[in-house]
Amino acid sequence: MNTMKEEMYVTEHLEELRKRILITAGSFFIFFIIGFVYVKDFYKFLTKNLTFKLVVLGPGDVLWVYFSISAVVAAIFTIPIAAWQIWKFVKPGLHPSEQKGVVFYIPVLFSFFIIGLLIGYYVVVPNILNFLTLLGRDMFITNYTVDKYFSFIFNLVVPFAAFFDLPVIIMFLTKIGIVKPFYLQKMRRYAYFILVIIACCISPPDFVSHISVSIPLILLYECSVLASKAVYKGKEAVS
Repeated sequence: MNTMKEEMYVTEHLEELRKRILITAGSFFIFFIIGFVYVKDFYKFLTKNLTFKLVVLGPGDVLWVYFSISAVVAAIFTIPIAAWQIWKFVKPGLHPSEQKGVVFYIPVLFSFFIIGLLIGYYVVVPNILNFLTLLGRDMFITNYTVDKYFSFIFNLVVPFAAFFDLPVIIMFLTKIGIVKPFYLQKMRRYAYFILVIIACCISPPDFVSHISVSIPLILLYECSVLASKAVYKGKEAVS
């Protein structure tokens, strides 16, 4: 009898997970279609400040731009829906005390991601792009292809924005008891090392770019530690 109950519980759990994944995937698909329809508007927005024309080397590049921009737009607008679905999935397993205030993290998660996108696009990308352009100004004629330019932007800005959610995610994990601040402090040196490696992977291969991305990521980790401490102290005070 207990075995049958356990099997029913697992089946219901998997069915619930499937439902949440389908809703998230369906939302992504809808936003992808919307992004595909309005891709020209997004393209104009992303290239409005350029002082040069982007080069297309073949028909495949045009299609690549359509799919890439649409996918990024879809991912951005799917984040709050995905966060809500995760919350709905884990909610039954949380205590009432853990559930209180957790919904607060969903709009904050999306807000931090947007802030990260804006800082990455308006601060990090221009500085790195200007540095790289000046570095080769006397040696090369600078022409950027569409795929290289957008790969540069997306590979830098999107991961950078995702890391802006790190403090919010750490606060949420601390709230439900998975993460504790002293553990984050203990792992600080390893976290710094991993973050520097990530910064080197997502930024162009030069020292200035690595530093420009590494420092904000490390600061975000420290903000995560402080946020975790605040949430943990709040839990201790309530208990």
